[in-house]
Parts: sequence; structure tokens; C-alpha cells
Amino acid sequence: MQSNKVRSRLKAQLTKFTLELSEGLRKPLQNFVGEMLFGIQASQDVKLSNIARSLKEEIPLIKTEDRLSRNLKAEELEGHRSERLASLGSRRVEAKAVLCLDLSDVRKEYAEKMEYLDRVWDGSEGEVHAGYWLLSVTAAGVEGSEITPLDQKLFSAQAKDFVSEKAEILEGVERIRAHTAGRGIWAIDRGGDRKRLLEPLLERGERFVIRSTGQRSVINRQKRRMTVHHLGACCRLRYQARVIKIEDGQEKVLELRYGAEPIRLPGREEKLLLVVIAGWGPESMLLLTHLSGARDSQTLWWIVRIYLTRWKIEETFRFIKQSYQVEDIRVLRYQRLKNLVVLVTAAAYFAATFLGQKLKLKILCEKLLIISQRFFGIPPFRFDALADGIKHLLAGTSPNTPVERPPHLQLDLLLAWDS
Repeated sequence: MQSNKVRSRLKAQLTKFTLELSEGLRKPLQNFVGEMLFGIQASQDVKLSNIARSLKEEIPLIKTEDRLSRNLKAEELEGHRSERLASLGSRRVEAKAVLCLDLSDVRKEYAEKMEYLDRVWDGSEGEVHAGYWLLSVTAAGVEGSEITPLDQKLFSAQAKDFVSEKAEILEGVERIRAHTAGRGIWAIDRGGDRKRLLEPLLERGERFVIRSTGQRSVINRQKRRMTVHHLGACCRLRYQARVIKIEDGQEKVLELRYGAEPIRLPGREEKLLLVVIAGWGPESMLLLTHLSGARDSQTLWWIVRIYLTRWKIEETFRFIKQSYQVEDIRVLRYQRLKNLVVLVTAAAYFAATFLGQKLKLKILCEKLLIISQRFFGIPPFRFDALADGIKHLLAGTSPNTPVERPPHLQLDLLLAWDS
């Protein structure tokens, strides 16, 4: 009984989100977006055959799959949905929010006929393999646990419209910037300190915290030119902090030391800061930032926490890839690939962000964690459990199946939670 009530509320919220996301599209594409969001959640999969199966239509399965495939090629889906999702998500981005920009990959090791299949670098495995690049932007606060997927774009260097990796990254920055009006601070991993990315960010007046590889040349306070690595080794680490890092479910206490040095880039006048943190790993963490005001312990620690928020945000990347089996994507045409990634991002936004807008929806999220039937506790990646719960609720129904809507859902959920 309680599951029916939660299912009713979940489907109502999914319908509401679909209407907001598909605003401005033709009616057939609006219906298609709703079917895809339902199917991705209900099947926890990106294969069209499984999405079609979850819709439970009274026609041959191949007919449903053909219709989904036909609509998936619509070019307006990618740009329209990306802009709409960025618009919805940007409302949650405050001035000091962290905007995590991440360039990862979708591995298609055994694919042969997929259009514009590229050769991409898998950093976790340390090897090159067949696949596509995936540029993601996700927002989060330094405090709190809410994470907001803003943008995710699949691209290939083999595609006819590809210009450069730099162009793709800066286009992603501009797409989010147009909706946030300059709110937020960019956090970018190693490699983001390349001149061809740093200088455009400075020219746009963007605030950022970028982890350096240590190889970049900078000008120190004595106006001497040296590498970031060399300057970091000379930096006085006058402040200390203790943090708890969770690895493999175990808490590990880290004693950190940190400090900073004022710097400039060769040929530029902007004042930057190199923040050095020792104790997080075998080598010091080197951060370049445009937030170069005060250098007291509190301000520097805030800069450090901005970058460390990336680890919290990376949970979302794992959630999207693993929960919806993104690397099992099997459509052959490039436009369909890109559109499907946008729809998966929207599904992730619904699960990770949209459901938590109000207190009763937060209670719904907690209820879903119970329904996910994880008997040994909620794992570190709570979004995985959330996706399991949504699948459990939707798998036995279809988008058009009427479900009785309880009159006092919030009270019912509270009673169910207390029991």
C-alpha cells in the first residue's frame, strides 16, 4: 500500500519535470521525452530495447523501439534540452557554488560500426581505447550534499563539426555562464592549467580553482620565472588542518599543511595565487586560482575546500555512468548518441536534484532508499541506491498506467517513515 502511494507521487513528479524540461518542443517530441525519461528510470538502462520493454505498450516491441529510435535522431533535442536543463539547474547555482568541469570518456572497446568512433584516453586505466569524449558540468555547494547536474555533452574528434577540445570546453563554459550570469566558481582537474584554457578563462573574468600538473611556468613575487612544481616546493606551509577521508568504507584521518604564494602568468598582469597542500597524497596538491585576495588560513582553506568539493561531485559522474549503464549505449548514429546522453543527464537531474526540492520530496527520497532493498545499509554512493529505488517503483507500471493519488501524501509518508 505504501509503495503505491510513493509510486503515485514519484510518477506525478516525473510528469511535472518532463513538462518543464520539454517546454517549447513539438508535442510528439514532448511525449518522446516523457517516455525516454520514464524508460531510463524504470529500466536503469540506455539500451532502446530495454527502454521500449519498460513502456509496456500493447504493440510489438520492435514497433516501440523503432519509434524511439526515429525520434532520437531529432537534432533539436540536443541543443534545446541542454539549454533547458542548464536553465533549470542554474536557478540553484549561488555565487559561491562550485562548478565542476570534467572531461571523461565513454568506453566502447568492442564497437566497430558506431559513427565517428574516436580514440580516447582512459585515465583510470592508463590506456587509449575506442570511445567518445564526455564533457560534464555539475554544480554543488561547499557546504551541504545537494548536487546539480547542469550539462553533459558527448563529442568525438572524428566528427565533421569538431573544432578542438579547447573549443568544446569553452563552449561548455559559455553555455553555463549564459544561465548563471557569472555565479559560481569553476573547479577543474589537472590539465586545466594549459595556457589555451587558462587565458580565455582570465579574459572572461571567470573565477576558478584549477589543479596544476606542476609543469606550467609562472612569475613569482620576486619576478622570477619558475615552474609551479619548483615554487610549490619552496612554499612555506604555515597553516594546518585535519580532515577525515573515507576510503573503502573506512575513515582515515589526514593531517594537512597548506600555504600560498602570489603569482602571475608570463606575459599577463592578472594576480593569481598558488595554493599548496601537503598530506593529501604522496605529492603536494598544487592549485591555481583567480581568488587571490587575502591569504589568511580561513580564506586559503575555503579555496582548498572548493577543489575538494570535486570529489563530492565525482559521485554524480559515477552515478550517471554506472546507474544507467552509459557505457552500454548501443545506438549507431552520432546524433542519437548525443541526444541519448542529454536525456540520461536529465534523468540524473531528476533523481539527484529535482526530487529534493521540498521537504516532502526529501522524505520521498529517503523512502526510495528503503524501497531499494539494500539489506546491509546504504552504500557510500547514495545516488546508486536512489536509482535502484526509482527502478523498483516504476518497473511494474507504465507511463500511462493510472495510479491512485493519496490525499494526504506528506502525512502518509511521515507515518511510513516513523514506522
